[in-house]
Amino acid sequence: MELNFPELDGPVAQRGIGIIAPFDLALERELWRWAPLEVSLHLARTPYEPVPVSFEMAELVSDAAHLTAATRNVMHVEPEVIAYLCTSGSFIKGLAYERSLRDTICRAGARDAITTSGALIEAVRKLELSRLSVITPYDDILTGKLHEFLHEAGCEVLRSDHLGLGGGIWKVGYRTIAERIMAADDPAAQAIFVSCTNLPTYDLVEPLERLLGKPVLTANQLTMWACLGRMKLPMMGPGKWLQNVF
Repeated sequence: MELNFPELDGPVAQRGIGIIAPFDLALERELWRWAPLEVSLHLARTPYEPVPVSFEMAELVSDAAHLTAATRNVMHVEPEVIAYLCTSGSFIKGLAYERSLRDTICRAGARDAITTSGALIEAVRKLELSRLSVITPYDDILTGKLHEFLHEAGCEVLRSDHLGLGGGIWKVGYRTIAERIMAADDPAAQAIFVSCTNLPTYDLVEPLERLLGKPVLTANQLTMWACLGRMKLPMMGPGKWLQNVF
């Protein structure tokens, strides 16, 4: 008997994105929501560090040896690009440090590399933004480092808010996040950046953009946008200002 059912054709040919995530990432499901059907995400994590979310943790999870090992752990499945999925780990020491993280990943074998903070700067430049409002889940020290990073890139932070959390960032509810985003918005800001790949934001982007009339740029959104752009694939999910930008 010949087995010839059209519905058994497939699976759809997959194109891969390698993801280097900090050990505490809990939002893999949100990340997948930004991915089209033909894209698979191949995750590796940095080693566990017994420290709270802080400048120290950002240094530890961006260690070059960790990024090298994580890159090699996903290279066997041939990703087209590898993303370092950490905002704070890629902004803490400025633009040159962010570039060095991408260089480290490429030296370990990646065809192309991005970081979350690097994707933020790409979006700022593509959208010609120079004035932002910012919200983070971090303490004031780490939030200040984000301000310095944006200032170095030529972007002024008009208003900022931070939650001051040392852990459990993925547990923050949508209502709290939405209220803090709205409170952080400055009328003169051209866009709002919501930092941290562990802060849930997917379902907030569209309603808040509609309400505020400006881009609401989030960490996971920007990371996936930059990856898909390098793969010549369209942006998925909410966020109309990033559609068809690459």
